[in-house]
Amino acid sequence: MRVVATAGHVDHGKSSLVRALTGTDPDRFEEEKRRGLTIDLGFAHMELPSGASISFVDVPGHVRFVRNMLAGVGGIDACVFVVAATEGWKPQSEEHLRILQLLGLRHGVVALTKADLVDEEWRELQSLEVADHLAGTFLADAPMVSVSTVSGDGLPQLVAALDDLVARAPGAADVGRPRLWVDRTFAARGSGTVVTGTLTGGALHVDQRAIVLPGGRTGGRDVRVRGIQRHGLACTSIEPGSRAALNLSGVDHHEVARGDALVTAERWRPSGRVDASLEVLAGLDHEVSRRGAYLAYVGSGEWPVRIRILGPDSIAPGERGLVRLHLARPLPLVVGDRFVLRESGRSETVGGGEILDVAPVRPASRARPDGSTELLVRERGWVAAEDLAAMTGRAVAATVGRWVVDPAALAGMIDELRARVAGAGALGLDVATLDERERAALALLDGVVVSGGRAQEEAAVDPLADHPVLERLRAGGAAPPDVGDVDRASLRELVRRGYLVERDGVHFHPSAIDRAAGVAARLLSTQPEGITMSQLRDALGVSRKYALPIAAELDARGVTRRRGDLRVAGPRLPSDG
Repeated sequence: MRVVATAGHVDHGKSSLVRALTGTDPDRFEEEKRRGLTIDLGFAHMELPSGASISFVDVPGHVRFVRNMLAGVGGIDACVFVVAATEGWKPQSEEHLRILQLLGLRHGVVALTKADLVDEEWRELQSLEVADHLAGTFLADAPMVSVSTVSGDGLPQLVAALDDLVARAPGAADVGRPRLWVDRTFAARGSGTVVTGTLTGGALHVDQRAIVLPGGRTGGRDVRVRGIQRHGLACTSIEPGSRAALNLSGVDHHEVARGDALVTAERWRPSGRVDASLEVLAGLDHEVSRRGAYLAYVGSGEWPVRIRILGPDSIAPGERGLVRLHLARPLPLVVGDRFVLRESGRSETVGGGEILDVAPVRPASRARPDGSTELLVRERGWVAAEDLAAMTGRAVAATVGRWVVDPAALAGMIDELRARVAGAGALGLDVATLDERERAALALLDGVVVSGGRAQEEAAVDPLADHPVLERLRAGGAAPPDVGDVDRASLRELVRRGYLVERDGVHFHPSAIDRAAGVAARLLSTQPEGITMSQLRDALGVSRKYALPIAAELDARGVTRRRGDLRVAGPRLPSDG
């Protein structure tokens, strides 16, 4: 499936050509039929001899309806550029060509219509004139077919050229990020809200959840795709590169308008400020500066924007520069999207370009975007891989944790972390004090180990192994001295590392607990029915203050097991030796 737009001056036979090729009249409104003038977008489709399909978007050619023309060419794959042999090249021929060029179109066919109304010599002269105007553009080498929609002459040759065009033009890529710019919305009896548009970026299926952006005054609207039609036939899913009619639930048709976009929310990051390139048309008679009332045409929408030139104060006709666009509403845009810029005061197309950054972080005075992933990452230092994919439309593998990280930013963080580990002292660096990015970078430090929530240099001798309190408690045995003079952090770390045992607020040397286990084993060897707390206390030679926490620790280790007022043998009772 390819989506092909007509283009050309008013009354050069675009709609008649579509009707002759498809059998469908693309003029939908009574006023269009009465006046013989296309006002809004029309749609039709045809099957080619090869079996491939084309969806046509027929656009108006009158200068007063340029905004409608722009709404129809935002998601197309190619064009049929129409010039009447009776009139030749006209002003809207030129404007339509420049618009298509600014939108980055690369494929098309030229139709020289009304060929039956002129003689062969005149037709040849018009062909040469059209070729001169197309020189240096994407249509310079496009096939040119003389055709008459009245006699049918040239139609088979045009169909063959379209078949070849479809074979040459690349299809829409499926990158798992569907986006449909709405170009028509209405309420269908018994179905509710229906929107139409060209689907790009990914597939959609019935019952899929999506969001409509910007979605009118209330902002984005969550919707469900209740039904899908392609060329009037219901289907359960639709691939990118297709014209589609979507029946939506969750939104009234008055809340959706041309220019809105239907997207899957998790894959897009709407933005109201973007950096872009701007190519100013050579035929413009003035420079482009920040002064002026500008409209940006993106997708199928028309959006008021303020522009800021990045670098100089203005861009001269025929020159290319960088701009920052401030949009009135956040839009789901991606690096590589194309736009056309018009100045509403002069009612003229001034240029167009390509989106290079959808969420610029540098001040406009220092921003110099180039659209590369490398620069986007370098400017941010750390970017979540899913956010970078949303900005660029390209899947990028994370380099650290879930982030894509600039090498310089990573090196700086590693140096900082190494210094913090080295300066953390005997306890090591508490990993809980680090943020998520720092913890991810910590794993990359050579010679640093993390144990028990603290990071230490791997080769370092554990300074806590010789802590003075250990010998004091070892000497105290089952009746250890008070440790109130030792800081609490050190005590917690000594317990965590197994140098001390803490039970009910009393700190013991591990050897004291081991000896107590041996005492319990000897007592139980002669009294297997169980021993009392008093018997254990007397055997240890300590007061109840120490006997109770020791008994609790033995129970916790499985050395003993409490049964009423007695302690009986547990599964880990040592042998009486």
